[in-house]
Amino acid sequence: MKRIGVLSLQGAFNEHVKIIKLLGHEVVEVRKEEHLNNIDGIILPGGESTSMGKLLESTNLKEILTSKIEEGLPVWGTCAGLILLAKNIIGYDITHLPLMDVEVVRNGYGRQLGSFTIEKEIKGIKGGSFPLVFIRAPYINKVDKNVSILCEVDDKIVAAQQKNILVTSFHPELTDDFRMHEYFINMIN
Repeated sequence: MKRIGVLSLQGAFNEHVKIIKLLGHEVVEVRKEEHLNNIDGIILPGGESTSMGKLLESTNLKEILTSKIEEGLPVWGTCAGLILLAKNIIGYDITHLPLMDVEVVRNGYGRQLGSFTIEKEIKGIKGGSFPLVFIRAPYINKVDKNVSILCEVDDKIVAAQQKNILVTSFHPELTDDFRMHEYFINMIN
């Protein structure tokens, strides 16, 4: 059994918490520095990346979380979590936890009305296509050579991995398919 942290400052953290519990693992809702102790991995959920970035600063989580990820703590950023982890955000000078060698386009698929679902295969996920739910989703515009592309939709990168960092533009927590969560837990193993 793994002890998975879910950043629980803002956004769709409850859905991740529920799935991790259903998969038989312990969950720590991360809101304070001490919640980062003794976790095996952490999920940065979808939500509003600017708000999350400010909350990471005001709760003093930013520096310790950055150093833990740099030291190898597995992290998975979904949607806003992807934006938090990107080294470059098109049109923005501010970054939050700039640890992944990717360039991201915020709201790359438009606003709320641009939300959609599509089925696609994801590298490393067995069992056929996976339902991808996009809500005001970003996409990855550019990756460095040390980043593995796991999935693309219309020539836009929507899932990638760099060592201990996994990111998805879409929201696997809004589906009944838990294979992406299992993939992340297997990264911890």
